[in-house]
Amino acid sequence: MATRDPARFWNPYLAGVALGLVLLASFVVMGNGLGASGASLRFGVAVFEAVAPRVVEASPALRRADAGGHPLDFWLVFEIAGLMLGGFVAAYTSGRLRLEVLKGPTCRTAARLGLALLGGIVMGAAARATRGCTSGQALSGGALLSAGSWAFMLSVFGGGYALAWLVRRQWR
Repeated sequence: MATRDPARFWNPYLAGVALGLVLLASFVVMGNGLGASGASLRFGVAVFEAVAPRVVEASPALRRADAGGHPLDFWLVFEIAGLMLGGFVAAYTSGRLRLEVLKGPTCRTAARLGLALLGGIVMGAAARATRGCTSGQALSGGALLSAGSWAFMLSVFGGGYALAWLVRRQWR
């Protein structure tokens, strides 16, 4: 494997075309777009069903997700497996495959991991509240010209831009 070069990435235009072709194939083959939150919801409900079945029974939303059957019966679970495999291949071929925590010089590793976990929890809750994750909203909803998806993504980019001003000192 090549040494890590922080400036080395895949060509963004080539990667964008490849992602568009994957999205098109998803619509043609599966009849659905891309998304990730449904798969994580199914696995989360399966875990709750195993350790606390009364919680699932008491929640109508969790019962509906549980009624979908075993998580491995859900095609998005395999999409996520492919996503992880693709990320591994992309990192390997770019010489960026390494276990590390990317952070600014003034940020402690524990703080970076804690903030990443908090951000993931907030995004997961927001995905459930908005009926879709960023990939589903941006890629699938955007491709279908859904006004709600476009408003969502403009809000995501606007919020990210505004928040970047507050945390940029952590990366310098």
